Amino acid sequence: MTLHGRDVISIRDLSRDEIETLVADARRMIPYAEGKKVTHPLEDKIVAMAFFEPSTRTRLSFESAVHRLGGHCITIADPGSSSVRKGESLNDTIRMLNAYADAIVLRHPNEGSARLAGRASDKPVINAGDGAGQHPTQTLLDLATMEEAFGTLSGLRVVLLGDLKYGRTVHSLAYALALFGSELVLSSPPTLRLPDEVRDQLEHMGVKLVEEDQLHRAIRDADVLYVTRIQRERFPDESEYQKVAGSYRIDNAVLVGAKPRLIVLHPLPRAGEIAPEVDSTPHAAYFRQAFLAVPVRMALLNAILGSPKRRKAE
Repeated sequence: MTLHGRDVISIRDLSRDEIETLVADARRMIPYAEGKKVTHPLEDKIVAMAFFEPSTRTRLSFESAVHRLGGHCITIADPGSSSVRKGESLNDTIRMLNAYADAIVLRHPNEGSARLAGRASDKPVINAGDGAGQHPTQTLLDLATMEEAFGTLSGLRVVLLGDLKYGRTVHSLAYALALFGSELVLSSPPTLRLPDEVRDQLEHMGVKLVEEDQLHRAIRDADVLYVTRIQRERFPDESEYQKVAGSYRIDNAVLVGAKPRLIVLHPLPRAGEIAPEVDSTPHAAYFRQAFLAVPVRMALLNAILGSPKRRKAE
């Protein structure tokens, strides 16, 4: 695998072989992520966390991953306390971080911002979410969760439920699943359907896309139910958000007809779309999914920044 020193802006930056290698490496990183073993391949590295949009799991799991690898973080967690408040451009901010760190992890509300950052920096840039665009590392941990549950990523039937228009996690995940021959079932409010450009790309890749408005029918033969939050912050018009808020809710009654091995995933945070009663069922995999963010991001950071002689976990 040749990820050393590379940007990861989109899941399209990774081949199927590279994805499979990262998922396998993440599996080996689990005891290090749990603190049961120790490894320090990044002990001389600094990673800048530039978060210009609210985040809990993504930022903290990246920081945890850096620390578990023996590295150090410098962080912008509140853009209001940075020079952005004074009018500094993203380009200038990235150029400064480029001087202070060995890699930059960027989350930004504007689609395309990560690509701009990659051009401004000669250090590796990892996209931690750019508006309604891409979220490649979320996709990697989604795939790691599926692989752990089923022992394979090939040929799964995956239901994508909810905000398929603005949901950057869905856009990245759909493309990655296409590489593994998945059948995708799309279920969303009419105004939040998968964008035509994403749909066209998937169909060009030979993906079988199924539209299903009836949730109980959508999940009947599914292996994975991937639930997304309807993202209020992405809507340009509050009235449009109100029209679709609360459109669906996964509870135990909905899951009655599901396969026993169906797993329910969610990038989190949830806002009522999965009932708490689901948490105690064998279907609930979203908290395991959240934990796997750490070993997955450890594997990625190690591949990008680790010294070739020290990249293997000790």
